[in-house]
Amino acid sequence: MILITGGAGYIGSHTVLNFIEAGYEVVIIDNLETGHIETVNTLKQYRKVHFIKGDLKNIEDIEKVFNKYKIDAVIHFAAYSLVGESVEHPAKYYRNNTFGTLNLLDTMIKYNVKKIVFSSTCATYGEPKYTPIDENHPQKPINPYGKSKLMVEKIMEDYDSAYGLKSIKLRYFNVAGADNKVRVGEWHEPETHLIPNILKSTFEKEKIFKIFGNDYDTPDGTCIRDYVNVEDLAQAHKLALEYLNKTNTSNVFNIGTEKGDSVKNIFDTCKEILGKEIPVEIAERRAGDTSILYADSKKAQTILNWKPIRTIKDSIHSAYEWEKILYKRLNNK
Repeated sequence: MILITGGAGYIGSHTVLNFIEAGYEVVIIDNLETGHIETVNTLKQYRKVHFIKGDLKNIEDIEKVFNKYKIDAVIHFAAYSLVGESVEHPAKYYRNNTFGTLNLLDTMIKYNVKKIVFSSTCATYGEPKYTPIDENHPQKPINPYGKSKLMVEKIMEDYDSAYGLKSIKLRYFNVAGADNKVRVGEWHEPETHLIPNILKSTFEKEKIFKIFGNDYDTPDGTCIRDYVNVEDLAQAHKLALEYLNKTNTSNVFNIGTEKGDSVKNIFDTCKEILGKEIPVEIAERRAGDTSILYADSKKAQTILNWKPIRTIKDSIHSAYEWEKILYKRLNNK
């Protein structure tokens, strides 16, 4: 039995699908603050999915899961992830992301569950000293979100040394796309990610999409980011757990495509796939945006045998199919 925390959310729900399609039995714990019960209900249509509503900040909620099910390993997504919000409300992020994880790890030790795959982030690196960023890049996060995740990485290192709890930390970059069968997809309120926001702008008349800055030191002047497909990312979590089961060794891996796409390129690709014009205006740069950010993921490709299979066009196409379904659902159309 695999416990997936935050399994009602974006990446978590795709990972649930990946695991159950590989024959694993999964239990989800999610407080449904940013996840959705509709997503849980969709996942429940498939075999071997259980759900308990619970919050990692309440250790009693976690113990309910471990008391009811024989957990073999944990895939841990449950976290807040908005950089701007973390700057305004750091206590919220440390209490949820760091303290909540501490509760989870303590419960795992209590019930003798010693394997966890952790959803970390490239935000632990901070401002890039070089690109592509490999796992040896200095970790100097510049916001509470990144700091809260780095703290968890350090805690896991100490829990390995003291208690033998083995962990795989996956530091991933920008995530895009949706399930290719359009069963689940990205559903944030409010939505902050580039691709769904471009796509959403096509459903609302007179809405103008903003590109923040076109004077960066890049070929077309807009920021370059590494967009990994969410289904490829879900596969990385399964491969990470299989590696953990095989080696019983803690490790850390970047998950990215090793190439970047500019904001303008993403925008133009969206227009190409949709076959329609999208109103756009250039706005001022956002504070803290780095010109170029993309991963060196050779370690994951070599050791985990993971490969980024789907292209940015694949991601945008599946995201658009999902957005059409989500728009109808939310507007009762």
